[in-house]
Amino acid sequence: MRWIMHVDMDAFFASVEQLDNPEYRGKPLIVGGRAHRGVVSTCSYEARKYGVHSAMPIAQAQRLCPCCIFVSGRMWRYVEVSQQIMKIFSEFSPCVEPLSIDEAFLDLSGMEHLVGDITALGPKIKTRIKEATGLTASVGLAPNKFLAKLGSDLRKPDGLVIIKPEEARNFIAPLPVNKIFGIGKKANEELNKIGIFTIGQLAVCDKIYLKNILGNNTTLVQNLALGIDDRQVENSREPKSIGRETTYGDDLLTQKEYHDALWNLSQQVGWRVRNSGLVGHTVTLKVKYRSFKSVTRSVTAETPVSLDEDIFALVEKLVAQVKWAEPVRLLGVTVSKFATAGELVLDFAHDEKREKRNATLDALKNKFGEQIIKRGK
Repeated sequence: MRWIMHVDMDAFFASVEQLDNPEYRGKPLIVGGRAHRGVVSTCSYEARKYGVHSAMPIAQAQRLCPCCIFVSGRMWRYVEVSQQIMKIFSEFSPCVEPLSIDEAFLDLSGMEHLVGDITALGPKIKTRIKEATGLTASVGLAPNKFLAKLGSDLRKPDGLVIIKPEEARNFIAPLPVNKIFGIGKKANEELNKIGIFTIGQLAVCDKIYLKNILGNNTTLVQNLALGIDDRQVENSREPKSIGRETTYGDDLLTQKEYHDALWNLSQQVGWRVRNSGLVGHTVTLKVKYRSFKSVTRSVTAETPVSLDEDIFALVEKLVAQVKWAEPVRLLGVTVSKFATAGELVLDFAHDEKREKRNATLDALKNKFGEQIIKRGK
């Protein structure tokens, strides 16, 4: 029998902060800083009671919850805990597909021959995570990815939902139609207009009526409403891109401000690329102006890059292609088209001194956090 588990940590960044700082526990906490143009990265469940949620502008979150505690976040610490969690996942299944820093699918199919009752693994993995990290996780266990992920989301925090194959269709039928991933606000409103409010109603609706709303996704979405999802758990999931973007509290106005900001972003991205054991061929620059107009430019190099200086050199080429005609509110740098570091490449510009310098800085950041040191240029 096919069994897929989805494990999702509860309010991960905020929970780590509350774990490390007892004074934050039981209080509304927002990870995302205080920059008036920033957004909420994660918030504690105490903050969610006020209507705060991820991706909400910080200014709006402050209005909704004036008593909230705001912290800027410590990515190095979240990565550290995430690595612990991913190791625990590998104890339960040889086939793990990470979706993000704090969630993953585990394929448990056929493991009843080794562990007996598969459904007993749900409570066991929650206990194992709690003992190892002090954090809670929500778990969905079901015959496929869609049902497993839906299950982990239903009873947060610290939830456990097991959906057996013979129960799946009846279990999901009364749920709101927007519980199907991909049905956003607009599609939900359009479905409501034709009398479809639940997953069960969507499952039996004639495709003719759905086509105008869901388009080419009609069959896929209706299959999900029937509890059908044939996607496999992918054991290896390398990132397609690694990037960093920042919305600035005050618009950037001068060439020096652009230059300094992009150099800092190049350092942040370079560190992440090297920590992933990768090198990339393509660098992308994103610019968003005060008017909210955005432009992106990309360049692909023959020789892969991972060092901060090499990434920034490509960024500088892209800077020359952009019109800096108005103030800038956001900048972003992304590296993509990856190869594994150490693969055979012809690199006549190899610079051992720069590599050692970057490695030394990486060691400091990995130990003390990304903000421990920044390089001038």
